Amino acid sequence: MSIPNVFAALVDDAAIFPPGSLPLPEAVIAHAAHRNSRVQALVGPFVLGAGALAAAAQLATPELFPEPLPVSVVVPTPDAVAETIEAADGLRVAVRALEVKLDRSQPLTPQVTAIANHDRRGITTYVEVPRPSHPEWPEVLAAVAANGLRLKFRTGGTQADAFPDDTELATWIGDAARSSTPFKCTAGLHNALRHTDATTGFEHHGFLNVLCAASAALDNAGNNSLATILAERDAAVLTETLGDTARTTPRTLFISYGSCSIDEPYEDLAALGLLDR
Repeated sequence: MSIPNVFAALVDDAAIFPPGSLPLPEAVIAHAAHRNSRVQALVGPFVLGAGALAAAAQLATPELFPEPLPVSVVVPTPDAVAETIEAADGLRVAVRALEVKLDRSQPLTPQVTAIANHDRRGITTYVEVPRPSHPEWPEVLAAVAANGLRLKFRTGGTQADAFPDDTELATWIGDAARSSTPFKCTAGLHNALRHTDATTGFEHHGFLNVLCAASAALDNAGNNSLATILAERDAAVLTETLGDTARTTPRTLFISYGSCSIDEPYEDLAALGLLDR
């Protein structure tokens, strides 16, 4: 079975981050295996912190990776953007994206402007933004959109309050669509469908829900409709909403999401009958 175009490079490999927390050497080896397996078309870049660049580059030998290791680098602050890019120079990595955190103790909008003013050498740059209830959200969104940056939404974590509810995520997605600003998600989206985790009791969004909501948002669906899609737990409803998985149009809004598991998304797609035979 193969990966339909609509899911191509959907899952960024965040194996070293919680809850997976795989040691870096094991994660790099596993990433190489993913890139030579049945899941290869599903896999995006390897996600790592800026401080792990040199170590990852040493581990990514030519035997494992004939080409430089493709990475998406989590940058701890806007001030660290330039040094992170410089740190990658000469290493056996290919920086596909930057994922920049904001200092929540300081005004946020000027930090977005600072990110945009760095020489990022054309590297795709995501800004991890606050929830829509944050007073600066409209200004942050406007600054991200105006400067050709992208949005990063945190959709889960190790605590219940790390998960935005349907209304919050719908607002994020709707605002992203209306501002023509692509986004990625991080955390909590291991599975295709919305569900309640049996162990933690946390409400997890499904990556298929987010994909369908993003498509609806591009068709000018309102936030209430998006929230309904995000809350849907019926696979049949979502697969019908998704439509033709063979379409070749690239995803222009929901670009990818970071996951510490690659096999789980693949297995969910297979179980739902969404893989090509």
